[in-house]
Order: sequence, then C-alpha cells, then structure tokens
Amino acid sequence: MKKVIGIAFVLVLALGLLTACGGGDADAELTPIKVGASVTPHAEILEAAKADLAEAGYDLQIVEFEDYVLPNMSLENGELDANYFQHSAYLADFNAENDTNIVEVAKIHYEPFGIYAGKVSSLDALTEGSKIAVPNDSTNEARALLLLEQEGLIKLNKDAGQQATIRDITENSKNLEIVELEAATIPRVLGEVDLAVINGNYAISAGMSIKDAVAIEAKDSRAVEDYYGNVLCVKAGNENREDIKALVKALQSETVKKFMEDTYDGAVVPCF
Repeated sequence: MKKVIGIAFVLVLALGLLTACGGGDADAELTPIKVGASVTPHAEILEAAKADLAEAGYDLQIVEFEDYVLPNMSLENGELDANYFQHSAYLADFNAENDTNIVEVAKIHYEPFGIYAGKVSSLDALTEGSKIAVPNDSTNEARALLLLEQEGLIKLNKDAGQQATIRDITENSKNLEIVELEAATIPRVLGEVDLAVINGNYAISAGMSIKDAVAIEAKDSRAVEDYYGNVLCVKAGNENREDIKALVKALQSETVKKFMEDTYDGAVVPCF
C-alpha cells in the first residue's frame, strides 16, 4: 500500500512540474482574437504584437488576405473580430458602396505612396504620351493623382480632393496616359509603363524600398494626416469590447513602434 501511495505522489509531483514548466495546456486558457490582415506589412505588424496580447490573456489569430474586399466582408459577416489592412478613406468608400457598418477604432501606421521607375528612371525623363500606372480603386486612385499633382505632372479640379479620378485632371501638359490597374498588379507591370504609383504594402511585397522611389508623398500632407492612416477596424457595436481594447493597446505599444522603425526603413511609419 505504501508503494502505491509513493508512486501516486511521484506522478502528482511530475504533473505539477510539467505544468509549471509550460508542459500543460496553458494556451487553451487564452481567449482567441481573429484578425484579418494584408500579408505585408499588416500581418507582420500583428505578429509583433502577439506576445503582448498573450500576456494580456489573448491568442491572436491572424487571417491573411491578398485583396481589399474579403477582409471587410468577413468582418461584416462575423467571421473576424477585427481587421487591419485599410486606410480611413478606403473604409468610408467601402461602407458607402457596400452598405456595411464597419468602424475604425485606432490609427496604427501609414505607408507613403511612391512613384517608381518603369521604363524611365526619373520624372524629367517623361515625354509626350508617357504611361503612368495608378491604382484603380477610387480612394487609392485619388491619392495617386494627388501625388502626381504634388510633383507638377498634372493639375486636378481643386474640389475633387480624395474623390479625384482621371476625369478631374484639368491640366496635363505632356498628355500623360494614366493607366488604371488593380493595385496589387502594378509592381508586376513596371516593364510595360514609364512610371507607376504603388501602394506601400504592395511595394514592400514586391521587394521594393521607398528609398527607390523617384518621388514620395509628403509626410505632412493633408492626404496622409486626414485620409490615409491605416486603421484597425471592427464591426460597429464592438468598439468597446475588452479584447479589442487589448488589441489596440498592443498595436500602439513601443514594441510595435520599434518593430516598424527597425523593419521597414521608412516605408511604414507609426501614427502614434
């Protein structure tokens, strides 16, 4: 009988040691948070916040998307707790067009738009009829056109603002051909156009550096400050959930800020 008791004691002690050393099912105690994100840089930034969220009691589950529609529809349908891939202007436009009710809860970063070399290596090398590729979704097209205007290549209707399209071009002295393409495809067609305006995340995904751009968005422009900060979003009504508050805190931490600054060499800039 004493031998049986001794064996039982040893088993209990061993189980206690395994649990103390992490051999137990500790992860099962974490509350999951499912967040949709673009692969680069959003999913990478979320990865940098995982440890802080785990300490707060949450298991961050990142669902990667390669387009700009599914992450919002998945959030609206309740398949995600939050998403992180878009800027404020795109969100407003998406809600209006799709009758969705998605709201931003925090600005996290912005990605400077850049004009990148295609067949020519500088703005001065553009000639009559040169082709410039821009994103074809409404808010990013406006942002691209504003950057072209910033560099003196075109002039826009002054009232167009973030809704500008090629129809709002009032001056185009070189008769530049503005080629509207899906944002994700633009890095792949650089050899077919003279210059291209590329979203920051797609430039990063293509192995390009903002330092390679022939021109970039001014950091203090109204476009950056008011419209194009990348935001963490939830379905309306979920803004004050404790898990969302913890997610905001983790994404606006010094850990994440340092990760952005150390990793992206100016292509991703913290908004906090």
